[in-house]
Amino acid sequence: MTTTTTIEVADVLRRFGPAYLEQFGERMLPSHRRALQDIMDCRTAQMGGHAWHCEECDKTFYVYHGCRNRSCPACHTRQTQEWLEKRQAELLPCPYFHVTITIPEELRALFRSNQRDTYDLLMRAAAAAVLELAADRRHMGALAGILAVLHTWTAKMDYHPHVHLLVTGGGAELDEAGNLVWRETRRDFFVHARLIARLVRGKLRAALARDHPALHAQIPKAVWKGDWVADCRLWGQGERAVLDYLARYVFRVAVTNRRIVGMDEETVSFRWKDRDAGCWRTCRLAGQEFIRRFLQHVLPQGFHKVRYYGLWNPGKRELAAKARAGLELAALLRGQGPGDHAVAATGPEDEPATDACQGAGGGEDAESTPVCPHCRGRKVRHLWELRRGGRGRRPDS
Repeated sequence: MTTTTTIEVADVLRRFGPAYLEQFGERMLPSHRRALQDIMDCRTAQMGGHAWHCEECDKTFYVYHGCRNRSCPACHTRQTQEWLEKRQAELLPCPYFHVTITIPEELRALFRSNQRDTYDLLMRAAAAAVLELAADRRHMGALAGILAVLHTWTAKMDYHPHVHLLVTGGGAELDEAGNLVWRETRRDFFVHARLIARLVRGKLRAALARDHPALHAQIPKAVWKGDWVADCRLWGQGERAVLDYLARYVFRVAVTNRRIVGMDEETVSFRWKDRDAGCWRTCRLAGQEFIRRFLQHVLPQGFHKVRYYGLWNPGKRELAAKARAGLELAALLRGQGPGDHAVAATGPEDEPATDACQGAGGGEDAESTPVCPHCRGRKVRHLWELRRGGRGRRPDS
């Protein structure tokens, strides 16, 4: 088996993807076909790019565009960085909790076959349950802010739909005079996870029965009586906690390039984190099985996997701004400055994120000056643009 640090998901798809398309192409979802083709074409002449000439070694080289498909593990460091910088204006200086809600195994087949509807209902039910508990005076008694992210995988890329929610450890409400009141949870506790699980279970059941009775009828009644898995724990305090969460979860894909450790003519090997044992292990799969596992986590076209609820809902921006101003003023009166927080994107499992498409010369990258791959020189000049498909457009002489 070939082992190298340079194997990427795109390399795997280029090797095994054509045979996969030939065998399963007619049955594949459009979103799966698009993701497979985009990642296979990523940073190749098929995506177009730019030709450059190095003045130091007198060689010409090409820099191709990235595909920018949201399932591509090589295309999102810059996007993540820009998104994080925009989010700084929305952050609240308060404690934060991380809530995770997982559907039971008995529902996975139904979810896999009806992804758009079931994923939507799960995210809505999860957020509604947390907001309801937050509004209860026994827990918080106010409107919390929630950022929800849908994930569908385990470390080995098995199918495992679950929702991550970042929840503010405090919330806002207006009193009778229209003045904002900020209420916080206890310092290190929000609510018992089992209460969240029960409430999500009930809300999802009601939503399925109301909106999709045919799907609801397929579910065994025992599913609604058993215990569901949820977790709720303190995530951290203030902006650093939020940025760490956002960078870690929001743009994560099922497997990163850094985890691919080997590939031969028939198989692919990748690392995965065994959390129970507290160590890394290696999984070896047939090439087509790797692709199958990878594609099952490609979301339906147009589906929003990141959503805002409660105090972070766009319709509550004015209330959120008042809460932020009040918290910042209170911190200043206590002699605590807002502090400076560097925004740095990190990859899954705390690995540094990489963007193989950075400086690829396309779109917003068109003005980036690349480094010569031959001599690492920086004295380079742009020659011409390559259109999609590798067709060149030389400047008029």
